[in-house]
Amino acid sequence: MSMFESIKGALASDSKKQSKFSEIIQCKPGNTYTVRLLPYSPSPVDTFFHYYNMGWVSFANGQYVQTLSPQTFEERCPIQEERFRLSRMGTDEEKEKASALRRMEKWLVNVFVVDDPTNPDNNGKVKLLRYGKQLQKIIHEAIEGEDSEEFGAKVFDLGDDGVNFKVKVEQQGDYPTYVSSRFTGVGKLGLDEEKQKSIYDSVHNLKDVFTLKSTDELKQMLDEHFHVRDSSTDSAPVVESTSPPFTPDPAPVAEPTPVPVADTSDADIDDLLADL
Repeated sequence: MSMFESIKGALASDSKKQSKFSEIIQCKPGNTYTVRLLPYSPSPVDTFFHYYNMGWVSFANGQYVQTLSPQTFEERCPIQEERFRLSRMGTDEEKEKASALRRMEKWLVNVFVVDDPTNPDNNGKVKLLRYGKQLQKIIHEAIEGEDSEEFGAKVFDLGDDGVNFKVKVEQQGDYPTYVSSRFTGVGKLGLDEEKQKSIYDSVHNLKDVFTLKSTDELKQMLDEHFHVRDSSTDSAPVVESTSPPFTPDPAPVAEPTPVPVADTSDADIDDLLADL
C-alpha cells in the first residue's frame, strides 16, 4: 500500500504540473486582452520568469517540437551549439538545415484576467501571460523606465489605484505585433481586501511551468527530430512525445523543409518571431 500511495502521489504531482500549460492565455490577432500583473508574493524576485526556448519542425514527422533551453539558467545548450557549429562549419546543405533551429526569448508572468475576449471563462481568474520582446519593453518602461513615475508599483495593485495592462494583438504581415499595448488606469475592479488577498495567494510558481530536459535527452531529441538517426544504442533516456504538452508558439515554417539560411539570420527572423 505504501508503494501504491507513492505511485498515486507521483501521478497527482505530474498531473498538477501538466495542468499549468493550460493556464497560459492564448492571445489572438484582432483582440485586446485586459489583465492586471501579479507579483509572486512567496518570492518577489521570481515575479517574472525569463527563459529561452528552442524549437523547430521535426525532420522525422513534420510536427513542431520545442524545449526549454538550458541557456535559461546560463548552462550550455547542445541544440544551440549544434546550430552554431553547422551554421559556421557545415556544408551548404547543413547550413541551410541548421536555419530551422530557432532560439526564442520569452517571459512569463502571473496575471489576473479582467477581460479575455476569446475565452471569457478566464475572466476573474489567475492565469499566465507569455510574451516576447515587444511586451517586455512596455512592461520594463512602466516599472523602471520612462513611464515609471506614472505607473511604477501601480502595475501590481489590484485596488482602485492600480492600472490595467491592455495587450492589443494586431496582425502585421505574417506575424502578430503588440506595439499598441499599454497600461491604463481606466476602470476599477471593485475587489475588497479579502478578494485581493485570495488572488495574490493564487499565483503560480513560474519555475514549475516548464521541465528542463537533461543533456542526454536534448541530444536524443536532436538525433531523433533533426538528424533523423537512431540513438537507441545510447544511454540517453527515451524522449517524451513529440507533441509538446503545452500549446507551442507558432512554427516559423509550415513544413520540414527550412528556408534558405541567407533569409534567416539571428538578427532578423529570430527577432521577428520573438513575440509569437
